[in-house]
Amino acid sequence: MREGLAGLTVRGRAFLAAGVTAVACAIVLGQPSLSRVGVLIAALPLVTAFVVGRSRYRLALIRHVTPTLVSAGQQASVRLDLSNEGKTPTGLMLLEDHVPYVLGTRPRFVLEGVRHGWHRHITYQLRSDVRGRFDIGPMTVRVGDPFGLVELGRAFHTTTQLTVTPRTVPLPVIPLSGAWTGSGDNRPRAFAIGSAEDVTVREYRQGDDLRRVHWRSSARVGELMVRREEQPWQSRATLFLDNRAQSHRGQGVASSLEAAVSVAASVAVHLSQRGFTVRFVTANGEDPNTVWHDRSSSLNTGPLLEALAVVDSVRRPTIDSGWLGEGNQSGLFVAVLGAVDQTDHPVLRSMLHHASSALAVTLDVDAWAARSPGEGSGAAAWLSAQGWSAVSLGPQDRLAAAWQELGRSSNPRGHAATAMPLITGAVR
Repeated sequence: MREGLAGLTVRGRAFLAAGVTAVACAIVLGQPSLSRVGVLIAALPLVTAFVVGRSRYRLALIRHVTPTLVSAGQQASVRLDLSNEGKTPTGLMLLEDHVPYVLGTRPRFVLEGVRHGWHRHITYQLRSDVRGRFDIGPMTVRVGDPFGLVELGRAFHTTTQLTVTPRTVPLPVIPLSGAWTGSGDNRPRAFAIGSAEDVTVREYRQGDDLRRVHWRSSARVGELMVRREEQPWQSRATLFLDNRAQSHRGQGVASSLEAAVSVAASVAVHLSQRGFTVRFVTANGEDPNTVWHDRSSSLNTGPLLEALAVVDSVRRPTIDSGWLGEGNQSGLFVAVLGAVDQTDHPVLRSMLHHASSALAVTLDVDAWAARSPGEGSGAAAWLSAQGWSAVSLGPQDRLAAAWQELGRSSNPRGHAATAMPLITGAVR
């Protein structure tokens, strides 16, 4: 009853006030017939509040978001399947689905009385120009009686996630030398036909296929051991994104960090389409969800793009280099950098040493701060002098043209470490 009285609408409160006023006037004027009318008018919202407050509506909602992974600027469709599984009919229903403001205004719908067994499908569109992972929902429902005297709020607790990935641009094909490494051992080994003791094993390394684990040797040694088999060679690439706050300028979607994320996403898609297995690394280290993105699904760049969709700036003075200590990780290295200072030089040299081919794109971050260009071009010059293949990118530069220039300047080294192109700047 208390919930029903709290849900009285303006009309319900007006009826209640009119009924009480009529009863009071009937007593003062001595009009018994008027008092009966007043009692009827006042009782109508009270009885309605009692009935609605004790009613237990069994509304079911199923929300479908298609697709759940979209690129910035693309639309996603949301379908709501609403049904009344209870026996109590409802009056007018006001539906509102909660969505983040970057996805647009909250969709609202008005439905007439809902009977038992009633089903309804509602569809609306969402679009975001900002990357990220967003929760769609929960849905709130305001149910009213047929007279419009009482209105109660109900809410569903379920939500559905929508991931908006960064914008990408197609990149031209350029020579990517020094990027081939084997997923197995470098030399084929002959296997004796006989007992399992004849199998040559080695310690497990991150990225090895678990189907190659030799369990008998693992049990004897006390750690995972894998068979040394000749495996198809794979093309591996490491994509590094400098997401430190101190390395970027600007705010929001117009910042150099957003441009760097778009560059990294474009490179990730391009490398995956070229058949590379890609791992993603930031200033905090490698992303555990994208450690050597499976080549068998090279056209499915979902894990890489999802990781890039939620990348945020971090406040740390230096770049974490712990991930560089792993063995058997050489291959193509592509770095997307912002501002670079002297404290970053040792890490960048170490990256170059661990790469068979190194490319870098450096963003001219001063251009994002409305200052004269300088940071990007200076970083690219220093990297080129160290052996990187580097190019600078500004807010008005086209990424495809910068990538093409990077391919022309790429010169593989004859030693164990090969220069890797570095890309800096904004993307259009």
